[in-house]
Amino acid sequence: MRPNADLVRPMYARQQLLGPTPRHSIPEEGMAPMTAYNLIHDELIVDGNSRFNLATFCGTWMEPEAHRLMSETFDKNMIDKDEYPQTAELEMRCVRMLAELWNSPSPETTIGTSTIGSSEACMLGGLALKWRWRKKMQEQGKPADKPNLVTGTNTQVCWHKFARYWDVEPREVPLLGDEAITDPERAAAACDENTIGVVCVLGSTFTGHYENVLALSAALDRLQEKTGLDIPIHVDGASGGFVAPFLQPDLVWDFRLPRVKSINTSGHKYGLVYPGVGWIVWRELQDLDSDLIFNVDYLGGAMPTLAINFSRPASQIVAQYYNLIRLGKSGYRAIHAACQEVAVELAAEIAALGPFQMLATGHDLPVIAWTLKDPKPNWSLYDLSDRLRDRGWQVPTYRMPADRQDVILQRIVVRNGFTHDLAGMLLNDIRRHLDWFATQPGFTPTLDGAGFHH
Repeated sequence: MRPNADLVRPMYARQQLLGPTPRHSIPEEGMAPMTAYNLIHDELIVDGNSRFNLATFCGTWMEPEAHRLMSETFDKNMIDKDEYPQTAELEMRCVRMLAELWNSPSPETTIGTSTIGSSEACMLGGLALKWRWRKKMQEQGKPADKPNLVTGTNTQVCWHKFARYWDVEPREVPLLGDEAITDPERAAAACDENTIGVVCVLGSTFTGHYENVLALSAALDRLQEKTGLDIPIHVDGASGGFVAPFLQPDLVWDFRLPRVKSINTSGHKYGLVYPGVGWIVWRELQDLDSDLIFNVDYLGGAMPTLAINFSRPASQIVAQYYNLIRLGKSGYRAIHAACQEVAVELAAEIAALGPFQMLATGHDLPVIAWTLKDPKPNWSLYDLSDRLRDRGWQVPTYRMPADRQDVILQRIVVRNGFTHDLAGMLLNDIRRHLDWFATQPGFTPTLDGAGFHH
């Protein structure tokens, strides 16, 4: 065969598509770009449709103009701030905008950074708490070898990673009774002089509920009056940090509380960017120890930088800035209000089906969750999740955290692009499967499964 003869053959008669796909070693010879594209494109068809993935909080839709900006900046490395000074400027604009949104007393001079996601942002927030606590203990001549961090059992896994990676004792406050969020009084009671801080979650990944940051701050105020312990708060606003300012503007959870020293959020969740960007902002510059800050050349001067990751794409930061100025506060408010409207109405429709007890109805985050009223039907929520996949729906089923592992729930995250029409299609599919279960009296329910949530 002539060297380029394969290029004129019909696509699915080409040599590389007739044999086995390379899997374990790099092939000796390459293939035409379009052949490689079709090979990979066809394999990815078996993936789920991201728009039907109702488990993830991550954004799955952006405007064409954002796509264009991202494609124009795929080659830029965010860490090279001296080489891409204007991209670095856009990053700092985003930080200042978030600082203002979260009511920092000095939004123009405080410090913050983009990250690869909220998990890295949480790591940085935890490190800042540890450094601040260690410095205080050393100044008092006390040992600084047994730090602890107070969280609820409903926190995201990144906080477990932080505690393990940086040798911090995790003090987890379990959920009791009907609780879906951590009790502020019991969180404060878990603190001692070795507590580096308390993490408060603005939007639980389990049910979407906000924890009460104001009540936690008040409980820690009382603890300080009683014991002298001054315990800071880090707010994990991975989802809520981009929702509460627009849907619940009167809710006091942010830097209006002096005890809140740092806040993180995910730009790729309700910040409406594709996966790959998070943010953390400190209340004021002095709330971040200078040991954690490095300086790079920037427009002939020095620019502070802090991160755990080094090389990372700039395109998501550019996309975040696009969203902030394209949408404005009114645009974010309109999008999140639309999501909440869909969530609240869908929750009411699901409740009306009969078998379900609602645990969350979309009034904090646009997230709804439910469990079964009858603890022993002939089917389970795991079975319903499995059957909903027949039309591509990915609806997670999982257990609540300690000490409520006996509760099995199902959850839907309503994101930008999940419309009333799609919600109606999902509801019809749920009805269809409930009807099917009713015709199967001998069906054996799945009592446990590979539940998933994000």
